[in-house]
Amino acid sequence: MSDKISAPLPLRSVRVSDPFWSREMDLIRTAVIPYQWDALNDRIPGAAPSWWAHNMRAAARAIAAKKVGGGYAPVQQNCGFVVSPEEGKPPMEDGFYGFVFQDSDGYKWLEAVAYQLTVKPDAALQKQAQEAVDLIRAAQEEDGYLNTYYSLTGRENAFTNLKDHHELYCFGHLTEAAVAWKQATGKDDLLDVARRFGRCIAEKFGPGKERGCPGHEIAEMALYRLYEETGEAEWKDLAQRFLDVRGTEPSTFALEENRRLKKEGKKELPVTAERYRYYQAHKPVREMDEAVGHAVRQMYLASGMADEARLTGDEAMLKACERLWRSTVNEKMYVTGGVGGTHVGEAFSRPFDLPSDTAYSETCAAIGLAFFARRMLQLTPKAEYADVMERALYNTVLAGMALDGKSFFYVNPLEVDPAACETDERLSHVKPVRQKWFGCACCPPNIARIVSSLGQYIATQTEDALYIHLYIGSEIKATLNGQEITLRLDADLTNTGHVEISVLSGEAEGTVALRLPGWAQNGSAEAKQNSRLQNGYFHFTGVWRAGDTITADFPMTVQAIAASPLVRETSGQVCYTRGPWVYCAEEEDNGKCLHLLRACPERTAEVQCSEKEIDGLTVPALTVPGKRVTMPENVPLYAPWSKPQTTETKITLIPYFAWNNRGKGEMRVWLQSE
Repeated sequence: MSDKISAPLPLRSVRVSDPFWSREMDLIRTAVIPYQWDALNDRIPGAAPSWWAHNMRAAARAIAAKKVGGGYAPVQQNCGFVVSPEEGKPPMEDGFYGFVFQDSDGYKWLEAVAYQLTVKPDAALQKQAQEAVDLIRAAQEEDGYLNTYYSLTGRENAFTNLKDHHELYCFGHLTEAAVAWKQATGKDDLLDVARRFGRCIAEKFGPGKERGCPGHEIAEMALYRLYEETGEAEWKDLAQRFLDVRGTEPSTFALEENRRLKKEGKKELPVTAERYRYYQAHKPVREMDEAVGHAVRQMYLASGMADEARLTGDEAMLKACERLWRSTVNEKMYVTGGVGGTHVGEAFSRPFDLPSDTAYSETCAAIGLAFFARRMLQLTPKAEYADVMERALYNTVLAGMALDGKSFFYVNPLEVDPAACETDERLSHVKPVRQKWFGCACCPPNIARIVSSLGQYIATQTEDALYIHLYIGSEIKATLNGQEITLRLDADLTNTGHVEISVLSGEAEGTVALRLPGWAQNGSAEAKQNSRLQNGYFHFTGVWRAGDTITADFPMTVQAIAASPLVRETSGQVCYTRGPWVYCAEEEDNGKCLHLLRACPERTAEVQCSEKEIDGLTVPALTVPGKRVTMPENVPLYAPWSKPQTTETKITLIPYFAWNNRGKGEMRVWLQSE
């Protein structure tokens, strides 16, 4: 492990000015956050109900009743997806509605708000968020426990089903939001809520207590974040406890299942861990070597493992992280930076099983991959980690949200035929248009929080080095060997690939390192300071003063990409990339039956780059040479083979993230090649 672990810059130290990403961040603040607050309060006509505010208010009322000594009985519950009979409005009864993890949606919204307040204070938005914080505080029980499902359906059952009931997952998102809120506002109110809930959990499952671990991971990385914010070792100890227990014998998940079975008079199950592969609890974490099971959970677990390796120097944990990384990106990642190949369990499939039309590629899983990549960059600044982080952010993460910020994809396929999606049950998980909201709405607020915290992905720093990972226009305040300097990063990744870094103020001695992108291996960078290339980064070392510059050119060459021959689903197909963008063809530009298009990858010199306006946003488009198979009339289902007849055509491609913003139609990332 490197002896120079890097850290993200404080969010206030990076002011994003990039035209493309500033638009996305402004969209989150002005459109997405207000829209999602309405969704959390069930005020979006025609959208799936959220139940978040309803559940919180119901729990707050129940807990208030207990506090005055009146007591209360568990009230009516409905723990599945429920369509309210009155346009998404919750019923009047103080029952629990929605999924057991419904609390987390509001926590993610709060986290996104906190990031927005950090970079751009807004009194009205902060007041609205404070209302949410106060509601959460009111829903917390006296001993610190906070979960509306169990507060409303029977507290005596709390912590009896860690595998499936997401109490620790909700705690993790609460904690992430609490730290962000503290950093944005300086207020401890939500942080105190997280601490109290954390101590309630530690009383049950902390070091020396009962064995237990999250069924859906995130608590691990949240606890490490809480430890770094507060310096309180109890949170690091609890995170380590969760990691150390996971996958060990006897399985904690089997034990809790057996307790329920015994209570029901049913036969108990073997207590071996191997049955819990889906939950990444099939073996001890330090022995893990393959990304398996639910894709979001795996990425969140890997992120927590990387935090543990970074903060404790655990070499065995680092090796496990490296093995999980290689398994993910070398065998199970889509070209768009998405992960999770099957809708069955929202999970990773076997190596090289990457279907395009039935792909799951959940938005949250790509976000989790970006979390993991950033943490691996902190451990060792290697360009490959930043390349993957960039690909996920520019493609699958952004594809999860419409250009107006008011509809969302949960699933991100690489091929869509609307007629098939609407008639074939095997494709029922694939939506040909974005949805206003989801009963399980984990993805929309997850997009909001990662885009709002983008500044923490652009660069990291050690004591004597600043690493630039993403070429997103911004102003950066960094400290090298105790001396502060301010730099301006200008980048054009839509046209030229030219990058320039200028020192605006200050004087410091140290290193400024720039990533050589994987898509521009013939790129170059120049500065007057001494330079070397290491792990895919140009390192420039010396004294930095106002007026000093680094100039870099990363050619935005169009590349025709083929998948490994082991990926059966894309055999004989090609896709196009340019810079960080992956491209796709849409029916809007190319007509129906996109499967009849034939790309000509050997003719990349004929590719034309242009600009296209989609729903008010100008995107970099491509026109590539190709052919279209001509369809004879009255063609039989089967006939003797003959060489298909084709006509020359031009194929228009747009960035993948921008698809389905011009109405419903076919889409393909991978095209048949001639």
